[in-house]
Amino acid sequence: LSFRLRHLKDPRAIDVLNTVVQKSLWWNLPREEGVGRGIAWARYKNTGSWCAVAARVQAGEQLRVLNIDVAVDVGQVIDLDGVINQTEGGALQSMSWTLKESVQFDRTRVLTRSWGDYPILRFSDLPEVKVHVIDRPDQAALGAGEGAQGPTAAALGNALFDALGVRVRRLPLNQQNILDALHHQ
Repeated sequence: LSFRLRHLKDPRAIDVLNTVVQKSLWWNLPREEGVGRGIAWARYKNTGSWCAVAARVQAGEQLRVLNIDVAVDVGQVIDLDGVINQTEGGALQSMSWTLKESVQFDRTRVLTRSWGDYPILRFSDLPEVKVHVIDRPDQAALGAGEGAQGPTAAALGNALFDALGVRVRRLPLNQQNILDALHHQ
């Protein structure tokens, strides 16, 4: 967070980063072994909404996401519930991509043949997600789009690094890829 704030000049990017940390009820909790925090931000397609994501994970046998907080600036908010729903859905979709989803194949064919073979996020995997919307009635309405997807994946990777001290550079962030990264550091 301090690195980002030190190098950013965009006031709205700074604002979403500060907001997500200030509104998060867990960001300043005492450190716990195996629990990591990560943060990331992005501007959707460089012209859309600003979005910052803070994630808290527990690294055990499986990576478990405990909390996701999102701060989003879509300019003037036209439909608050719509912005919240779109942003929360985007964060959860990205969490599924980042932690679970993967098509399996060998040298000659795709092995994932049905939805039953394709891992996705389950209701039992869902963390607490809070969306903090910054309304700017004096600015143009930008819409939420898919602004949460990129920074959610990055925040999860950063939280895993904070928990274990290793960068996992292959998705999904599942047990096998985490163990591979740990053994190759």
